[in-house]
This record gives sequence, C-alpha cells and structure tokens, in this order.
Amino acid sequence: MHPIPLQRTLAISSLVYAATLWGLMWYPYRLLNEAGVGGIASSFFTYAVPLLALGWLHGRELHRARGRWIWLLALGLAAGWTNLAYVLAMLQGEVIRVLLLFFLSPLWTVLFARFLLHEKLNRAGWAVMVLALGGAMVMLWQPNGDLPLPTNRAEWLALSAGVMFAFSNVISRHLGGVTEGAKSVSIWAGVAVLTVTGLWLYPGELDFIEHAGWRVWLLLGGVGLAIGSMTYAVQYGLARVPANQAIVIFLFELVVAAVAAYFLSMERMGLQEWAGAIMIVAASLFSGHMEDDQVKENPHV
Repeated sequence: MHPIPLQRTLAISSLVYAATLWGLMWYPYRLLNEAGVGGIASSFFTYAVPLLALGWLHGRELHRARGRWIWLLALGLAAGWTNLAYVLAMLQGEVIRVLLLFFLSPLWTVLFARFLLHEKLNRAGWAVMVLALGGAMVMLWQPNGDLPLPTNRAEWLALSAGVMFAFSNVISRHLGGVTEGAKSVSIWAGVAVLTVTGLWLYPGELDFIEHAGWRVWLLLGGVGLAIGSMTYAVQYGLARVPANQAIVIFLFELVVAAVAAYFLSMERMGLQEWAGAIMIVAASLFSGHMEDDQVKENPHV
C-alpha cells in the first residue's frame, strides 16, 4: 500500500480512538469524585502519570524544539485549560450539554485559523459560524427572555474548554516540524502547572490521600495511562489531518458520550437541546468542507 493513504488511515484511526476514549472518560472521573477525589486533584494525578512515566523519553525532542518554546508554552497552557475545564465541567454539569457547548469549537477554530494559519474565511466558514452560534442560542435560550448564555459554572467551563480546544488544535497545526512527543509533554506539563496552582488555592482537594484505598490509586493510574495514549493519538492525527476535518472526527466523542450518559447516568435531552445539538453537529460536519478552498488559498499551511 502506498505510504500516504496508510498514514492518513492511521491518523484518522488515531483521532477516532482518542474521541472514543474521551467520550467515556467522564465516567471514571465521576467515580473518582464519588470516592472523594476532586476534579483538580484527579486531573493533577492523571496527567502526572504520563508526564513522569513518558516525559523523559522526549527530552531531546523538546531540546530540538527550544526555538519555538513560546508556542509550546501556549500549547501547554491552552490544552491544559481544555483538559482541566473539561473534567470540572463533566463533574458539575450534564454530560450532553457540556459536550454540546464544548463542540462549538468549529466556530473558534475558524477564527483562530484565520489569525494563526492565515486561512481565509470562505462561504463554508461563514456557514459554520452561523450554524454554531445559532445552535448555541437555541440550546441556551431562556423562556424569560434572558440572554442565551451558559446558566451555570459547568456550562461556562465547557464553553471555555471548547475555545481552548480549538486554540490548542490550531497551535498544534502551527507547530509543524515539532514532534508529537514534544507536543504531548507540553500538554501534560501544562495541565500539571494549572492543577498545581489549583491545588495551592484549594488544598482541601488533597485530603483524600489520607484514606484513599488501592482501587482509587489504580483507577488514577489507569486513567493516566489512557490519557497518555490519547494525547499521543491526538497529536499524531492533528499533524496529518487538517484542523477543520479533525473537528468532524472528534464529533464521534459526542455519540459515544451520549450513549454512555444514557446508560450510565440516565441523562435525557429535551426538544430544545436536540434542536441546538443538530445545528451544532451540522456546523461541525460542514467545517470538514472548508479545507479544499483553504489549501488552494494557502497551500503552505
């Protein structure tokens, strides 16, 4: 088989793998929360696992990429907030509403790609923006006439996670030539920095250590290893699949999470949520048609 189709197949498979695991990952974090491990603490330990276990393997790669340390720092902090805010939102809110707000990311991808990758906003880009914003307004519309904004902390966290997810994906694409390993370490370190800051502000999150059993530590370690594999998979895929098309593949996470939420937490969506969801999903699917025009306009991206 020609290496290019094989490489593309592997890249798409990597993104599907990551999307599947992320669609299920909210559940072990909720189990940890029920065991007394708060979202900041669980995020710290689960990201410390791949950072300590695998980070040392990529020391030379990070050294070679030192000339782009500002962008690696930006990637780490953006992806760090994405992952921390995502976990906290999943613990505090409804799985599907959190994911729908998170998957407004095609809207933010269009904007960030315009400034960082110099991709011009074409007709598909405008359609993505209108559909995504329209879907969000429908889903968040308040009967009392209030502005259609997130109504609680979890929804604001989900929205901010989606913004930073789009930003980190575009930065990752911008960091062409930097290895997946170097990017992955930057992401793990970014989560570690943010969660250490959070633990300093909320030291009570570490109280679970006094009574945690081996099952808690085993679950933390298992989630950490899964996150390590997902980070590699995402960075491998993003380096070989256009950012806007990757967003479409990540939508599989929404399907997995919806099925899991139905069976594991008995969550349901109303007609208003379904209408907004359809528009947001359509925006994400439509974003996959942006790349051909953008590549023609900027073939060196």
